Amino acid sequence: MAQRSDPFERLLDEAARAGTYPGAAWAVGDARATLSSGAVGLLDPARPGAPTRPDTLFDVASLTKILAVWAVVGTLVDAGKLDLTAPLGSYWHEAAGRPLAGATAHHLLTHTAGLPLRANLRHLYGPDPQDVREGVLAEPLRHRPGEAVAYTDRAALILGYLAEHLTRQPLTRLAGDRVWTPLAMTETRYGPMPAGARERCAPTEYDEESGAPLRGTVHDFSTRLLGGACGIAGVFTTTADVGRFLRHLLDPVPGGFSAEWTAASLRVRTGRLLPPRGLFWHPAPGTEPADDVWAHFGFTGTALWVSPTRGRWAVLLTNRLRLTRDPGPLARVRDVFRALAFP
Repeated sequence: MAQRSDPFERLLDEAARAGTYPGAAWAVGDARATLSSGAVGLLDPARPGAPTRPDTLFDVASLTKILAVWAVVGTLVDAGKLDLTAPLGSYWHEAAGRPLAGATAHHLLTHTAGLPLRANLRHLYGPDPQDVREGVLAEPLRHRPGEAVAYTDRAALILGYLAEHLTRQPLTRLAGDRVWTPLAMTETRYGPMPAGARERCAPTEYDEESGAPLRGTVHDFSTRLLGGACGIAGVFTTTADVGRFLRHLLDPVPGGFSAEWTAASLRVRTGRLLPPRGLFWHPAPGTEPADDVWAHFGFTGTALWVSPTRGRWAVLLTNRLRLTRDPGPLARVRDVFRALAFP
């Protein structure tokens, strides 16, 4: 077999053969173009004749927090409809008089609001989405806002609720109208995916209820409880579309969120608290804030990075959850991939 010349392809193909994931798709680029892209491995180990392709649709899990929630919030800030420093209870009746009332959108975006760490939505509030919403907004805080950094899915869930309150539109429509359509992200949408697109979806974990791996249906259980779409997860997309999104951070096109929003987000906003965080973004593992390489990851095996200083972006989408819940092997691959993408 001929030696693979692209270092990204060599790295990712070796990881697929080692069982880190069934398949992967990637893209790396700058403000002008995509510099490297492709796909390796199988769509599903149960289908040896079906390779992962560059246009494979992946359940990107927590990348939803960036591609939908962070971006939509940016458009609201740009339009003057959201003050990040105003206490939520001062303008949102559902938060008024509750523990969350004194927290701000800035606290939510930096994971410093003091929210419970785990979602546990069905266990705590039952199966009704309205009961979940009311329960999440009424939940006691772990500590006062601004005292500590602790990542939690609930921050994005609440910001999604807030965006819907401010606009009187569902998050699915907000993301499409305000972000994905202006950026020509034609393959990006919330699931469940229609039958025609499901064949291109990379399956994730085995689902006991259906007796098959989840395919075109979001893996995250909390999101499934809420109909398949919320601030936590639910977005399906391709590397090409994520590349369009990340390129906008380096060279904005008309529409979407502003360069000012990106600049405000890609810097440490948590003071001396550790770990350092921007607005939903965080410094990539293995780097320092001064290196200016910012990242976000997803539980299903997905990742994106951007560096304004280097003028580079990168995306790596896998369905490692089809094979394992152990995050270690993929974390090591991500570190090497990031080092190659941001020399």
